[in-house]
Amino acid sequence: MTDLIAQIRKVLPGFVLDRIRKEKKRKRRRALSRQREQGNALNEQVLEDGLRKMGIGDGDSLMVHCRLSSLGFVEGGPGGLYRALRNILGPNGHLLMPSSPVKKLQLDFAREQRAVDLRSIPSAMGALSEYMRGCPGVLRSTHPTEAVLAAGPKAEWLVSGHSSAAGPYAADSPFRRMMEFSGKILYLGVTLDNAGTHLHTLEDEVAFPYPVYTKESFSFRVTDLKGTTSEMRTKVHDPQWSRKRKCDELIPLFEEKGVLTRHRLGESECLLLDASQMFQTMVQAFEERGVTMYHPKGRPS
Repeated sequence: MTDLIAQIRKVLPGFVLDRIRKEKKRKRRRALSRQREQGNALNEQVLEDGLRKMGIGDGDSLMVHCRLSSLGFVEGGPGGLYRALRNILGPNGHLLMPSSPVKKLQLDFAREQRAVDLRSIPSAMGALSEYMRGCPGVLRSTHPTEAVLAAGPKAEWLVSGHSSAAGPYAADSPFRRMMEFSGKILYLGVTLDNAGTHLHTLEDEVAFPYPVYTKESFSFRVTDLKGTTSEMRTKVHDPQWSRKRKCDELIPLFEEKGVLTRHRLGESECLLLDASQMFQTMVQAFEERGVTMYHPKGRPS
């Protein structure tokens, strides 16, 4: 049934999908309002206990993809969850979140917005990401379409070099660096289908057989957090290939290899992945059988 719904969504017009999303958000807001009125809130201690139960703890490096409303009513909103995450990671841990300003298609963004000021442009990656963007000590990588937030002792190393990476997800990107950093990736109320950014690290690592990027790269004037503006070029994804992704069909592979475990936090279904093992599994499965998010069962015969 889930696969059928996904296929239906791919053929529905954009305005219909927008209408469906808006109605779902209205219903969710009403449900959260009822929870608040009834005193059914997730406080920071409950969140910390739930995160520790998953195996997340002091000194970990964690990238979080989150749909906050999926958890239920969170006391303190995104700030409550952010504080819980920082508390369990401790002073030696690292917290990362995607903070791309791209709301829909990278190609449309690249054609319409050629100047990006990372000091002020909002994150389009949800309320938690946008909250973290404004917190003290948080850095943001200098990339116009795939900026990443990082906090922790080695945050500067994690985000530096992203602007000169061979691709948005290449070896110098925060996505790859935290994979080399024994990091973990947490999906709160989202799955690989709508937050599978780390899957793209394979595309920028191997001789990828599909033209997933547009032929044209795009130039941006990018202003970093220090106010320095520079020109940089980046690749963007081809929407025709983006529609062919079957990211969630890779979940059984990751479970089989012990890369991914399933959990719950509040009302949310959660996925926790070992970032380094995820990357190694993707490269090995690609080299042996041609496995990608476009052909999760292996290369077509």
